[in-house]
Amino acid sequence: MGNIPHSTATKSDPVLAFEFDNAFLRELPGDPEVGPWVRQVEGAAWSRVAPTPVAAPRLLAHSAEMARVLGIGEADIRSPAFAEVFGGNALLAGMDPFAANYGGHQFGHWAGQLGDGRAITLGETINAAGQRWELQLKGAGLTPYSRTADGRAVLRSSIREFLCSEAMHHLGVPTTRALSLVGTGEAVVRDMFYDGHPKPEPGAIVCRVAPSFLRFGNFELPYSRGDLLLLRQLVEFCIRRDYPDLASEGSMDERVHARWFGEICERTAVMIAHWMRVGFVHGVMNTDNMSILGLTIDYGPYGWIDNYDPDWTPNTTDRHGRRYRFGWQPKIAYWNLMRLGQALSPLFEDVQLLNDGLQRYADVYTREDRNNIARKLGLRECRDEDVERVQELHQLLADAEVDMTLFFRGLADVDVDAPVLQPFAHAFYDDEKRTAAEPVFDAWLSGYAARVKEDASDPGERRLRMNAANPKYVLRNYLAQQVIDRAEQGDPSGIEELLEVMRRPYDEQPGRDDFARKRPDWARERAGCSMLSCSS
Repeated sequence: MGNIPHSTATKSDPVLAFEFDNAFLRELPGDPEVGPWVRQVEGAAWSRVAPTPVAAPRLLAHSAEMARVLGIGEADIRSPAFAEVFGGNALLAGMDPFAANYGGHQFGHWAGQLGDGRAITLGETINAAGQRWELQLKGAGLTPYSRTADGRAVLRSSIREFLCSEAMHHLGVPTTRALSLVGTGEAVVRDMFYDGHPKPEPGAIVCRVAPSFLRFGNFELPYSRGDLLLLRQLVEFCIRRDYPDLASEGSMDERVHARWFGEICERTAVMIAHWMRVGFVHGVMNTDNMSILGLTIDYGPYGWIDNYDPDWTPNTTDRHGRRYRFGWQPKIAYWNLMRLGQALSPLFEDVQLLNDGLQRYADVYTREDRNNIARKLGLRECRDEDVERVQELHQLLADAEVDMTLFFRGLADVDVDAPVLQPFAHAFYDDEKRTAAEPVFDAWLSGYAARVKEDASDPGERRLRMNAANPKYVLRNYLAQQVIDRAEQGDPSGIEELLEVMRRPYDEQPGRDDFARKRPDWARERAGCSMLSCSS
């Protein structure tokens, strides 16, 4: 395990109270080689590799909620031992670090072996409630899958991942979580936009947490190599560990495999519908970034829709093709599920079972989308005409350059007896466009008000229902960038301040209106606010 020592904290320290059950290592074949040298790993699901120690680990932020789930006390979070462990300098008893082996389709093309190039799992812990949580350090150093990279992560990208993991959880979006953000005391050289201008930046490590970090790509890689034994082992392991209700049905036959694939399709549909509801754009929906549990995973060049634009993507790598644009996310998820289905096809005699799973995705997404329309508009049900109503609204928002979050939040306060556009003036990015579009918006609002009256919901209940679906606070890129700017100057306190706001995204928070404003003009073209790369 290299030169990583075990922690010397006392046995009474709750940090050492983890119960580890490293099933992934125990039940699946591993790489016979140990260490971070780059290689093609055949016939194995993982490679043992230790985190590379850092110069001066320092806790910059943590999620109090995730710490409580894991049974970690606040005093232990603040102890030097915590930063040592979650900065990659020490291991607790029972930790057995590894990097996972997987492949993936990137921007629509098969990329071969990819794997955890800068993520190292410390182990799988079982908490007091019997829940399994995999603890993974992102930015912890070289692995066999690092290719030409250094296995590290910069502070800006780590802040973004830490904040977004928790912000998405509080929005009610299925997601991986974040326990901690540790500064390394070391510089990492990055060329942010791959334009020949690398520079040193502060380094950091995020501890990511999820019941499982298995991805579509874990199954694609053995399929691509014709390794059907490993493929079957992975499928049956995933069902036993991550879908135990299906495993309890008996033998792992084609019927169980089909139900499992259908569950993945359904969970993916629910996740994507949530993304579209809150205006989240993942930015890099490669199959290696798609969770087998339907969780949002790998927060890189993500962003939130400011002015509504279905063609917007925050990823500069995708700026020409816009494959991963906001409006295409439901379609791309389906395409990715097709690739997963293809990888699983050798296990099926009846491929119609896989097609049934894909149809389940389409059906569930349609159901969830209609449910979101009803909630966002404050209606008891979504009719076909309401789908058309929202499509018309989306076109109006795009044409007039209107902030999606602000407009939908404001919709709950429309006077249905006198609906006018004036209360939405703060949501427009261009006054001339607002003036020109006012007649058509007034017409839309009049039709909406009539529909609300017909629905006959209690006004108070309608407002509560809408405000529970339309967040007031989202992690806009410019808000994250302001926190990053402060942290890079030595003041990480803004991370916790912003996280505190994002803990209650649907609530009115007096005194915090500055966090609920539209994107300022200075952020329209600024790096980190509108333009991000895969290293962001």
